[in-house]
Amino acid sequence: MLSQILSDVRRWAERARSLLAAAGRNRYVERVSRKMLAADAWLDSTLFESGRGTRETYERFTLFMDRFHVEGWKRLAVEAACEGFLVAILGGMVLLALAVPAFDLVSDDYLKKEDLAVTFLDRYGQEVGRRGIRHDDAVPFDELPPNLIHALIATEDRRFFDHFGIDVIGTMRAILVDTRGTGNVQGGSSLTQQLAKNLFLSNERTLNRKVNEAFLALWLEWHLSKRQILSLYLDRAYLGGGTFGVQAASQYYFGKSVRDLTLPEAAMIAGLFKAPSKYAPTVNLPAARARANDVLNNMVEAGYLTAGQIYAAQRNPATPIDHSTQEITADWYLDYAYGEVKAMADAGKFGNERVLNVRLALDPAIQQHIEQTIEDQLRENGPYYHAKQSASVLLEPTGALRAMVGGRDYGASQFNRATDAIRQPGSSFKPYLYLTALATGRFHPNTLISAAGLCLGKDYCPHNYDDERAGKLPLISALAMSLNTAAIRLSIEVGEGQAPANSNWLMAKAGRAMLIKTARKMGLTTPLPDTVSLPLGAAGVKMIEHASAYATFANGGKRVPPYATVSVTNGRGELIYDHDRDEPKPVQIFDPHVIAEMNTMLRQVVLGGTGRAADIPGLPVSGKTGTTNGYHDAWFMGFTGNFVCAVWYGNDDYSPMRDKTTGGSIPARTWHDIMTFAQENVEPKPVPGLPAPNAQAIAAAAPPTPAGVAEMGHAARPATLSKASVAALATIASTMQVAQLGHVSTRIDELGAPHATPADAVRQAQRASALP
Repeated sequence: MLSQILSDVRRWAERARSLLAAAGRNRYVERVSRKMLAADAWLDSTLFESGRGTRETYERFTLFMDRFHVEGWKRLAVEAACEGFLVAILGGMVLLALAVPAFDLVSDDYLKKEDLAVTFLDRYGQEVGRRGIRHDDAVPFDELPPNLIHALIATEDRRFFDHFGIDVIGTMRAILVDTRGTGNVQGGSSLTQQLAKNLFLSNERTLNRKVNEAFLALWLEWHLSKRQILSLYLDRAYLGGGTFGVQAASQYYFGKSVRDLTLPEAAMIAGLFKAPSKYAPTVNLPAARARANDVLNNMVEAGYLTAGQIYAAQRNPATPIDHSTQEITADWYLDYAYGEVKAMADAGKFGNERVLNVRLALDPAIQQHIEQTIEDQLRENGPYYHAKQSASVLLEPTGALRAMVGGRDYGASQFNRATDAIRQPGSSFKPYLYLTALATGRFHPNTLISAAGLCLGKDYCPHNYDDERAGKLPLISALAMSLNTAAIRLSIEVGEGQAPANSNWLMAKAGRAMLIKTARKMGLTTPLPDTVSLPLGAAGVKMIEHASAYATFANGGKRVPPYATVSVTNGRGELIYDHDRDEPKPVQIFDPHVIAEMNTMLRQVVLGGTGRAADIPGLPVSGKTGTTNGYHDAWFMGFTGNFVCAVWYGNDDYSPMRDKTTGGSIPARTWHDIMTFAQENVEPKPVPGLPAPNAQAIAAAAPPTPAGVAEMGHAARPATLSKASVAALATIASTMQVAQLGHVSTRIDELGAPHATPADAVRQAQRASALP
């Protein structure tokens, strides 16, 4: 009974606790519900009030804007102004995007960038030029003759003191004259723009450079006064004869300080800024005097002088000092060498030394001969071939740069086509492919390759020159004939084993990857896109790198970067750099036996292939021609045991040359003339893999020495030469050249040159010696 009572009590207690808990929960829920209702009411009230406030604000804004409501022509004007404002914003953004790359070229020490004072000596120890702060700005601006400054402004930039760095009026006038096509091309660059180019930019003729030039001109006008700009320009401009600045030009042309220039002399120097090589008095005195007369008339038109004041100067023009016995300048070479020296200085190889005497590998005789040969070829044959430019480098198999010509006229264009231009090499690129094949060990010169037609994919079907067809033939013959179809097939077979055997496309791609690796190993740094036409030379290269890569063939397989600097001494005469001592030794990158096989193939190109015009009897000449589609570029790359030489012809605007202008035509003949001179009085060295040179055959093939020269001695290149010796050798060389022209003319006649034979002989010569 008692247990029953206790059980009931427990049950009632549990139920009581449950009822109390439920009541507590209900109160909590009720409180939460009340708070949520309050929040909902606040939110609804806030949204309502906000909407009402927004409507009231919009109504007030509408009433306010109604005050500006316009109709008719006023509405059109407002809309035009708005559109103009938008265009201005977008234009400003574009200008800012274009300006940033230009301003990135400027550094805080831009006026001290050329703090090196470099004197260059050739390989014989004779001074050949200077670069750096020895442009000579030692003459203060206040001491420059007013006539010189007035002559410059009146002729080059008459609105110099009025414009903001860009002469808009002059630019529009130049554009108008140029578009008329009168042949009188106008220049629209202000003095400030020209200074910007001299301080910060290269001489490359591109739209990007012109855009940067304009922005940098604005930057200079903002940071410098007109007086400072004019002073810097007078000190930095190239004025011919290897001189930079008016003080150096005054010393060179008239043998006096710029302070002492007379009016006719000042006018003659002021006339040089436009085209220093064309108007240099040491090159063309009548043209220089005519230009000086124009400058004097400009000074009258600008109001600086009267007609009576220039009368005496016009009747008694300036006469420069005689430079006829001095050697030709090597400005492209010196520009390259100065860049090399600056790079070494920046790398800390000279310590804190800034006054440097640099001995170069430059051979002035070869340099002069190459410049003259290119000029002669362009003058005599350039119009026929529609070729306006040429470039050449000659170096030793060790990489030592003996000569460099970056174009036809340094005064007209300082752009160095030998080091900065990127041009397609055409078939002169094929040796890298054939070397890649030989290096695999699966190919040899006598390995057969098919030259039949083929297609890679649906769109690329290469053709041979003149649609020549062939079956199977040895690699050595395929290279000598420069067959494009054989090269493409070789790229496929080289890639065999690196890709599925049933896919020519993938095997060709694998072969091209190996080809690119070979080219990089040999020193080519330009972009080499993996395109189907890469084995045929579709990717651009720089001549200096192309020649350095061919040096690998001449030296037995070693990688040798090109260099101009042999040694450097400081201002106290202490040796602080020696190339052989301080630079790494050449690295063997290919097996000598592979290189020997490659050289036998390149030798056949000259003996019986496309490069026959380059052959020199008795010398183991090897090389390769190169011609691009559309005849935009024509090359001959060749070497002996002593030298490697590259020759290129083309046009700066990439306009095509005459049909059939191939590497086997004018480039090969130019190469022959250059190398014949370079090998004179030099003991021929053997080429790896080829028979030793025949000294007797070389002597028999050399042009005869003119009478009277034998008594004076042959134009040898001793360890050192005095200035008198250099002058005498220059006379001997010029005399020999006259005789050699007869020999070369006879050789050209045998080949059927266009300017010396009828049209049918022309076609015959092209068929015989012009393959890509």
